[in-house]
Amino acid sequence: MALRLADKQALVAEVNEIAASSESAVAAEYRGLSVQQMTAFRASARSEGVYVRVVKNTLARRAVEGTDFECLAEALKGPLLLAFSRDDPGAAARVIKEFAKDNEDLATRAVAIGGMLYGAEDLNRLASLPNLDQARAMLLGCLQAPYGKLVRSLAEPPAMLARVLGGRGDAESAA
Repeated sequence: MALRLADKQALVAEVNEIAASSESAVAAEYRGLSVQQMTAFRASARSEGVYVRVVKNTLARRAVEGTDFECLAEALKGPLLLAFSRDDPGAAARVIKEFAKDNEDLATRAVAIGGMLYGAEDLNRLASLPNLDQARAMLLGCLQAPYGKLVRSLAEPPAMLARVLGGRGDAESAA
């Protein structure tokens, strides 16, 4: 079914708005996936906060103009879907990586983050980025570690003295 001009303009505006507010994007070839598989993929992407859209390449090129993902324009060849991560930079990569484990027909073609275009081999690097909660936990652990070591260092001499006195008391009571 062909899209009317107004529909095409609305589609381009929608994708452009999403691309302007996204952290990363992944272009993947979906040739060979069934409707049920695509529905399952979209559901898993939606649950992770990833915007997925199948767009004609000419419309996708227009949609990414003026955004950080303009670098994707050269990689848009063949039947592709675009997945945009809005809050978590690695979310789209994780969704595609997980889905591609069971469905070989979903093949990554390009990854874009921060205005830079990367190849499909960099999908694993992007997918391994921690999400916001994991990053906060790592930062908190780094901030908390020196204080924990200081407290243990300050508490050790009195504890050592108590162990020595306890051992001396046990030795005298045994004698």
